[in-house]
Amino acid sequence: MLISPVVLTGTPSLDRLSVHVFCMSMGLCFTSVGCPLFVTWKIGRDKRLRGCIGTFSAMNLHSGLREYTLTSALKDSRFPPVTRDELPRLFCSVSLLTNFEDVCDYMDWEVGVHGIRIEFINEKGSKRTATYLPEVAKEQGWDHIQTIDSLLRKGGYKAPITNDFRKTIKLTRYRSEKMTMSYTEYLAHRQHHHFQNGIGHPLPPYNHYS
Repeated sequence: MLISPVVLTGTPSLDRLSVHVFCMSMGLCFTSVGCPLFVTWKIGRDKRLRGCIGTFSAMNLHSGLREYTLTSALKDSRFPPVTRDELPRLFCSVSLLTNFEDVCDYMDWEVGVHGIRIEFINEKGSKRTATYLPEVAKEQGWDHIQTIDSLLRKGGYKAPITNDFRKTIKLTRYRSEKMTMSYTEYLAHRQHHHFQNGIGHPLPPYNHYS
C-alpha cells in the first residue's frame, strides 16, 4: 500500500471513467466523511492485489474517492495500469481510517483489529514510514513481530532487524470502516438503480460503452 497523491495525466478516458464510477458506487455505503482513506483493487478468484494507494490526510469522501480510485487503479508503481479487459474480474475495497492512537510499545495493537503505521530512521539516517491496513496481518497469518519486520522491509530498511531497533519505532494504530464490491455486484447495483429510475430496458455492462 503506497501513500502518494498523484496527478493523473494521459490515461485513457474509458479506463478512467470505468474505474471511477465502479468505486464511486460504494460511496453511498458510508456515512463517514472527512477522514483518511485507502482504495484497494484485487483481481481474480484468489483476489490477488492489483493496486492500493491512500492517504492519511482527512479528505472529503467524494473527492477522496475520485482521486484515489484512479490513482490506485492506474498509478500504483508496483503494477501496470488496470485495463478494460480486467474489469469483470476486479474487486474494489474502500477503507475509511479512524481511531488513530499513538502507542509507546510497538506490540500494543491487535492482529485483525488494528492497522498500523510505523515511522523509523533507516540505516542512512532518513525518516521512513510504512503502513498495513487492519486485514493484512491476519490474511498473511503473521504475528506482531512478523508484521513489524515486514513493514520495515516494505519501508526500505535493509539492515538486520533487532529487538532494540524495533523499540525505536514510532507506531500509530488505527481502525478502518471497510466496504468491498465486485464488478458483478456493481453491475447489479447499477441495473437496480436504472430500473428504479423508471427506465424499462436493461443496461449493457459498463465496459462495453465506447
